[in-house]
Amino acid sequence: MERGANMLPFTERVVSLIKSIPHGKVMTYGQIAKLAGSPRGARQVVRILHAMSRKHQLPWHRVVNAKGEIAIKDTEGSDSQYHFLCAEGVQFKREYVVDLNAHQYYPDPQFEH
Repeated sequence: MERGANMLPFTERVVSLIKSIPHGKVMTYGQIAKLAGSPRGARQVVRILHAMSRKHQLPWHRVVNAKGEIAIKDTEGSDSQYHFLCAEGVQFKREYVVDLNAHQYYPDPQFEH
């Protein structure tokens, strides 16, 4: 994912998009991938989040799947994401499913490719 000290352009755009998600909002993996220039790159977004969240202090908890679901499989991770989102005022349609109509973030068109 990284080439020396420089990130690949897609990775840079993904990191920038994730950092842009405001408090109380979420984006989907696929939405981020599309805006970063790879419409079919949702799994790559997952890998970037996993590998770079700590290093780049990414608000990883603000990224959910296309249905608004918390997609982390382990209970500790999914519970953490749920609690972080609740603390930001994010509403859930049902347990672990974010109300995307109320909380999905659409960044400036500058990210469009």
